[in-house]
Amino acid sequence: MRASPAIRTTFLSNPIPLRDIRPDVLKVKDTLRSTVNLTFDGRVVKAYHGPNARERFDNEVRVLHYLEQRGCDFVPRILEADAEGLRIITSSCGSRVERIDDEKVKQLFAEVEQYGVRHDDPDPRNITYRQSDGRFCVIDFELATILAENGAHS
Repeated sequence: MRASPAIRTTFLSNPIPLRDIRPDVLKVKDTLRSTVNLTFDGRVVKAYHGPNARERFDNEVRVLHYLEQRGCDFVPRILEADAEGLRIITSSCGSRVERIDDEKVKQLFAEVEQYGVRHDDPDPRNITYRQSDGRFCVIDFELATILAENGAHS
């Protein structure tokens, strides 16, 4: 995994300053690698910690920007990235999927590859369902690989 030379902080309309994230948000995930919170307005705040936190942060920001540039609309969109605090705020991609068919899992990760990214953690826990448009989405790109950068073809 190659670190990005410089991660820029990105601000879109109505950002929530990271310093203003309140502790009363809904904690969605808390593991050795990251903590994920959902704000009451539906944004996702992810803080990286543990082994290789800087590299995983840099990689996820780079991959999500790449997918956005390629027009992939079923992954989170970076709203803000704090390189010093190793935190990102992204759009929400719905709620976690409790049960999903193995074939559907394979299809979703193959679809991401059509945009030039191999997820590298193709597990059902990285799939959500966005009720607003009935779309399954893919999340958690910390370990993903941009195929064109490795000489692979997308």
